[in-house]
Amino acid sequence: MAETPAPASSAPTNSAPDADSKANPAPSPAAPAPLKKGSLVRVSKAAYLGSLEAQASDPVPPDYMLEGPGEILAVKGDYAQLRWNRPVPDSWLRLDQLVAAG
Repeated sequence: MAETPAPASSAPTNSAPDADSKANPAPSPAAPAPLKKGSLVRVSKAAYLGSLEAQASDPVPPDYMLEGPGEILAVKGDYAQLRWNRPVPDSWLRLDQLVAAG
């Protein structure tokens, strides 16, 4: 029994990237704006619950964290220092637990 050859690809055979793809990279349509110093944020309940930060604190987060806004004072690595508009201490949370308030 003879094997059927695979259909030839219509793509160019050279491996050099197209010059247009370097000059105009397509932006990701669902990419959120990066969180940085001064951004107003709130905590994502789904990301916070069960996290190491939640285990080190009260298991039920206070309402002000979930409703926001809190302001990012500093960013170091994967963490942000947050100040709430309440008489409470600043807190450090992972950036992936935060969403832009709005």
